[in-house]
Amino acid sequence: MPHPSFEDLFAEHGIKPTANRLLVARALNDSLRPLSLAELEERLLTMDRSSIFRVLSLFRNQHLVHVIEGGSEGVRYELCQSHNHSTDDDQHAHFHCEQCHRTFCLEEVPLPNIHLPEGYEASSVSFIIKGICPDCARTNHPYAHIHTHLA
Repeated sequence: MPHPSFEDLFAEHGIKPTANRLLVARALNDSLRPLSLAELEERLLTMDRSSIFRVLSLFRNQHLVHVIEGGSEGVRYELCQSHNHSTDDDQHAHFHCEQCHRTFCLEEVPLPNIHLPEGYEASSVSFIIKGICPDCARTNHPYAHIHTHLA
């Protein structure tokens, strides 16, 4: 994903840019998939866990991250590319591989339109498809070893 102007994105979400906030935003932006708090901690060696969590909490409150719940690894975070702090126009489905336990963004798969019964008000939506990712499917294919020898 190309580097957005984080300062502009922060301003659109009512967030003051600080060094720690920029580090977390860059780490999320540079990742090819949603990251857990532990994965962010591994990538951001100059920040402690509580500082990362505080930044993620602020980002969550200001709708700058998507919070993906439901995979086997707990909560994951991804940078939201929405340009509005009160609504999220960047929602999409996610895929959780039951073999390698990675979670992937499916940006080309929009969320289904769900009509809630009267009186219910949604605050967030999480749509996770579970199964086997293409990498694991190739590895587990019964003839995968033949293809690797022919290549």
